[in-house]
Amino acid sequence: MDDAARSADFTAYVRAREQALARLAYLLTGDRDAAEDLLQNALAKCYRHWDRIRAVEQPDAYVRRVMVNERNSRWRSLLRRRESAGSHLLEVFDPPATSVGLDPGESLDLWRHVQTLPTQQRAVVVLRFYEDLTEAQTAAILGCTVGTVKSHTSRALAAMRLKMSEAPA
Repeated sequence: MDDAARSADFTAYVRAREQALARLAYLLTGDRDAAEDLLQNALAKCYRHWDRIRAVEQPDAYVRRVMVNERNSRWRSLLRRRESAGSHLLEVFDPPATSVGLDPGESLDLWRHVQTLPTQQRAVVVLRFYEDLTEAQTAAILGCTVGTVKSHTSRALAAMRLKMSEAPA
């Protein structure tokens, strides 16, 4: 595939998936600026390898994996420098729980608890419940076993239950 055709194909993919990819980036970071940076960096990496990515059965899974890996790399870098990323919610990215019947206040509370989870647990919760992926798909994206996904899910839900039960009503 020549450069012009590759560029057009990649642009078409990004345009078709940009809402979902931006949402995933935001869910992984909890911050608009960090989400934009994450998405841009992940897409730049994907563009360089687009010929290979578009040939796989599910390019979305590959792109999600790049995004999760990029987020983990940035998280480790922030920890090493002892910087903390700011966190603010955007109206543009409503916490997705509103689509499952929670009122906006409950949805926002739930999302705030998700943001407090450790990186891997948060990634599992985002991929499993916000992206609606199976345990096997989540394991493939995170590069771990289904058992690890199950244990991260269990620990994350237990931590969130505890935090929510301790929160003032």
